[in-house]
Amino acid sequence: MQIPTWVIVLIIVAVVLIAAIIALYIVGKRMQKRQEESQAQIEQYKQSISMLIIDKKRMPLKEAGLPQAVIDQTPKLMRRSKVPVVKAKVGPQVMSLIADEKIFDAIPVKKEVKAVVSGIYITSVKGLHGKIDVEPVKKSKFRAWLEKAQEKAGAGQVK
Repeated sequence: MQIPTWVIVLIIVAVVLIAAIIALYIVGKRMQKRQEESQAQIEQYKQSISMLIIDKKRMPLKEAGLPQAVIDQTPKLMRRSKVPVVKAKVGPQVMSLIADEKIFDAIPVKKEVKAVVSGIYITSVKGLHGKIDVEPVKKSKFRAWLEKAQEKAGAGQVK
């Protein structure tokens, strides 16, 4: 009795998928451990600084005006990606800082803020004079159309 070829192909595909899942699990654990270590290091060196925000943009790391040592330490694949960069006046000095992605939209431009900074990384921002006004995120035409279509279909309603 001979085993059909489709069964052999199915077994090979299953073995490859299982191997891929195990590899992704191991890589995910390592990345999570590395992220926890870097987060602990950020928490260790954080300090609160008063600064005047001049400008904020998302731009490639090479064009951000950061020190060459920072660019050299960055992985090659990440050098082309856009990062949230904030130009701020800290004391008499104008500096380029990298903001956390979560708080980038909450950073006000041309206002004085009290920011928690770890090296060149801004982790949180509080208004020094009054509240910080968070600008509503602009929706793309596609996103607005998609939400309208979901509303019509009743996707957002819970019974």
